[in-house]
Amino acid sequence: MTTNTDDIYARDNPHLVDFAFDQRVVDVFPDMIRRSVPAYETVVPLSALVAARHVPNNGVIYDLGCSRGATTAALLTYCDPSIRVVGIDNSQPMIDAARNQMSALTSANDAARVEWRCADITETPIAAASAVVMNYTLQFITPEQREVLLRRIASNLAPGAPLIYAEKVVLDDPQKQAWADSIHLEFKRANGYSELEVAQKRSAIEKVMIPDTLDTHLTRLKQVGLVNSTIWFSCLNWAAFIAFAPEPAVPTTVPAEDG
Repeated sequence: MTTNTDDIYARDNPHLVDFAFDQRVVDVFPDMIRRSVPAYETVVPLSALVAARHVPNNGVIYDLGCSRGATTAALLTYCDPSIRVVGIDNSQPMIDAARNQMSALTSANDAARVEWRCADITETPIAAASAVVMNYTLQFITPEQREVLLRRIASNLAPGAPLIYAEKVVLDDPQKQAWADSIHLEFKRANGYSELEVAQKRSAIEKVMIPDTLDTHLTRLKQVGLVNSTIWFSCLNWAAFIAFAPEPAVPTTVPAEDG
């Protein structure tokens, strides 16, 4: 397992290619995401705590876009030992790093509670999920596929089960968006990124990671049939959401007429 300082964009590169979760990103990913995403180290364990609150014993949680397994590890920590986790990512280097990291940091029993899949989350089977967690992943799905994916998730959640996810978002007010962008830039500078690194990563990722507005997220959750959606965490132009599969309708008893 290799973890290094993120210097991928530290040197001027006139031939930038689109951002991808290849081996060089996997090797620096913990450093990259900590220095790039405000409150990442808060949202990941909180999302696991939220999931643990709603998942019954012997349930199965899907971690979609699991990357190096940070959310999966948090789920193992906070959920009942009977809970199993299915970690899915379409990057084989990410899955390899996640499996190795889990084996190194947890007991053999805990590591055995995880099924790792290198697969496309828009196609891999999801069945009777007690919860689905999807942190910083939907934004990398092409916009036209997002509702389709959420509809698949919604139709495969157990009744009352939650979908929990976090994303970069676009704020409705342009002035608030400009302010959030400026503070996010300062956040990256404070974490040691140079102007060149910020500019080159922006150029590499802007066609790959396309954020939605808050209203788009909430409206889409309703459209796919999920209920009681809410924003449970926000920081600058980053937000975390939760929505639930509907519970079965409780049949009403009609009193018999006298006589």
